[in-house]
Amino acid sequence: MLTYSTIQSDRREFLALTGLTLKEFQLLLNAFTAAYDRRYPKDRTSADRPRRRCAGGGRKGVLSRPEQKLLFLLVYLKTYPIQALMGELFGLSQPGVNYWIHRLLPILRAALDRLGVLPGRDPDGFARSRTATGTEPRLIIDGTERRRQRPKDPEEQALHYSGKKKAHTDKNVVIVGLRRRDVDFLSRTYVGKVHDKKIADREGVSYPPGAELHKDSGFQGYEPVGTRTHQAKKKATPRGTHSR
Repeated sequence: MLTYSTIQSDRREFLALTGLTLKEFQLLLNAFTAAYDRRYPKDRTSADRPRRRCAGGGRKGVLSRPEQKLLFLLVYLKTYPIQALMGELFGLSQPGVNYWIHRLLPILRAALDRLGVLPGRDPDGFARSRTATGTEPRLIIDGTERRRQRPKDPEEQALHYSGKKKAHTDKNVVIVGLRRRDVDFLSRTYVGKVHDKKIADREGVSYPPGAELHKDSGFQGYEPVGTRTHQAKKKATPRGTHSR
């Protein structure tokens, strides 16, 4: 069974499974524990009724400790396995995995919000939020894709199929600040077939005046008003040579 105590000493494995270093995990764990206690006070039952006995009685669950709860959720979000596999990794039934995912996701969101690292979702308010920080508006825009289970419906399969990834995916566009290297904006989720630029056009993000926006070829032709854009150029292959 995968536990926090067994992997915390392996830096590479911990980073690969959670996407965080141990130091970052500990910082998030403090906010996560506080958010969990606020959402589910120890003097109340899961039905939000006053407890008649002290919390902690009875059999200890496999996710009884806060670090194990956070590890469970981060592994799920980072690797996105099927719930049956998550059950094997953490000693839970498939319904138990489903229960804990839905119970813990709002807690993680609240913890990230408390730490001030939750990405903005309002395209119109992005310019105001960036101007308020007083930082130099140097930004990177990029598309992200994550694999998903193949839909059973053929039409839905076609919508989610990404020619770029050669798989069925969901897609978002993110904007990252170069100074803090935080994800400042996260778009709505689109099917994998939608092009990066089309998502950016649909979102209609408002940028702070004079923003410097770096992009790749997936956003060719994307020139938001009031921004200075920079697109990286691919290195030309010398004539007579062939890539292998």
